[in-house]
Parts: sequence; C-alpha cells; structure tokens
Amino acid sequence: MAPHPNMREAYGLALLELGRKNKDVVALEADLGKSTRSVLFQEAFPERYFQMGIAEQNMAAAAAGLALAGKIPFIHSFAVFATGRAYDQLRNSICIPGLKVRICGSSSGLSDFGDGKTHQSVEDITLMRALPGMTVLSPMDGLETARMMDCLIDWPGPAYIRINRSDLPLLYPAAEPYQIGKITRLRMGSDAALLATGVMVGRSIKAAELLAEKGVAAAVYNISTVKPLDAEALIQAVAGVRAIVVAEEHNRIGGLGSAVLEALRATPHPPVELVGIEDCFGLSAACYDEILNHFGLTTQAVAAAAMRILDGSSRLKGRN
Repeated sequence: MAPHPNMREAYGLALLELGRKNKDVVALEADLGKSTRSVLFQEAFPERYFQMGIAEQNMAAAAAGLALAGKIPFIHSFAVFATGRAYDQLRNSICIPGLKVRICGSSSGLSDFGDGKTHQSVEDITLMRALPGMTVLSPMDGLETARMMDCLIDWPGPAYIRINRSDLPLLYPAAEPYQIGKITRLRMGSDAALLATGVMVGRSIKAAELLAEKGVAAAVYNISTVKPLDAEALIQAVAGVRAIVVAEEHNRIGGLGSAVLEALRATPHPPVELVGIEDCFGLSAACYDEILNHFGLTTQAVAAAAMRILDGSSRLKGRN
C-alpha cells in the first residue's frame, strides 16, 4: 500500500493493518474517531473497538485492564487531552506496572490551528518524557508513521506516538530500514548538524538547502524517537561540526532540545541553538503555515540559527 501523505490517515490505515495481523490489538476512543481515524479500525473490527466518550481518564484505566488481560490496546484522543487529561492514569495504571499500552496523541503540536490554545499540545513531549518507562515517538511523515506502527506490536512497555493533523511531504527514505530508536540521516554535511522531529524535519531539509547557497554544508537528522534517545548515535552524528540546531514544534522546555542537551552534557560539543516555541501556549490561526510562521517554526529560522553560531565562531577565530 502506498504511504498516505496525511499522517492521521496513515496512522488509521496502519492501525487497521495491525488489527488484521494480530487479533489481540484493540482500540479505545475518546469520541474523536473520525478525527483520529481510529474509525477505520471500528468499521473493520467493531467487537474490538471501545467508544469511551469524552473520558480520557477512564479510557486509560480501561486500557490498563485490557493490557493485563493480554490485549494490546491503542488509545486515542487529541494529544493535549491524551497526555494531560489522563496523566494520573497513564502514570499510575500504565507506566508504574509497565503495561503494553499505546497512546495516540492526534492533532499534535499546533496542527489543530483553528481551535486555539486549548486544543494545541506544546507540552506533550515534556509530559511523556518525564514518565519512567514511556517511549516517545514523533514521526516525520505518513511512511514513517506506518513503519513505527509495525514496531509497536512487539515493543515492550508503554509508548506514546505523536500524530500531526496535516498532510506532510513524504520524505522518509523508502529504502531505509526502520527501527524504534534509530536516528536517520537525511542529508550529509560537515559544517552544521540540524536535528529535527515531526513537521520540522521537512523545514530543516529546506534550511540545509538555503545554507548550501551560502557555502555551508549542513547535515539533517530525523530524530523520531525522542525517548529513548540513542545518545551514542547522536554524539557520532554531531562529531566534527561547528554548529548544532534542534528544531521542534514544541515548547523549548523539556522537548527534543532538552533531550539532546541532556545526551551531550558530558561530551565536548559545539554551540546548540533551539528552534521551538518560546514557553507560551498556541493561538487560533487561519491555516497551519500561518501559525508555524507566527511562532518562528520556519525554514529561515532554522538556517538563521545555524548561521548565528557559525558567524560567532568565525569571529572568535579571527580574534585568536
């Protein structure tokens, strides 16, 4: 099946395929099935689909019970509700016993641009990273989403997958083997390393093209497993460059940028710039690009961040 450019649709189709492969896969929904696309699973397997209503806490607790009974539950809501509203149940009923529950945070980041700050998740990665034992996944496109889902049948313990609401360009290399935890290099470069996740991967690739016009060779890496982050692979990826930029559609506090800095803390490394949301909530917008541009989540911002570091390092060299 050809990958779908809409990440929600790609997720729904992948969940449907998992249901066909494994009879223990079940889906729970918080009254948003047409939006999260879990409705595709409902249509095929109504007996394995549980509509829980607008009650994420109850949904998470019920999923824990299903996991204890040997099922593989996938629970669904908008990312802001799946992580925040049900946090206590995720912590106590799922993470403490280490249950094999998969949490789909749909319409993640700012991608629900029309509904404003109450429906936009700028802190979900922080919340999920802080839970001991929780795997945190943030795919870059529909193809990677489908491959992630294939891995979630056998992956141990709880996992959170962050699903964008929008159509995104299919950029994950079709021939590239996928595994959870892998850092994927999408472009080579020796001057700067652009580390990105989700929608910001595509913008970082375009930023590398802008930098190339200025004579700067920037490597681009897709970090879709935010936790557990492969620190050894990350250190190898940034070895020898003069600038590191981390780009994410998330609060700068506690997201991918924080994870990268934690991994690099004991290793000599060049300066790091973070392109993310400046510790504030979202807002309503007419379209997705408008809100991304408002918060500076742009191709130009990623390129400019790299140039600030490189220009600064050049000035310092000139003084020596």
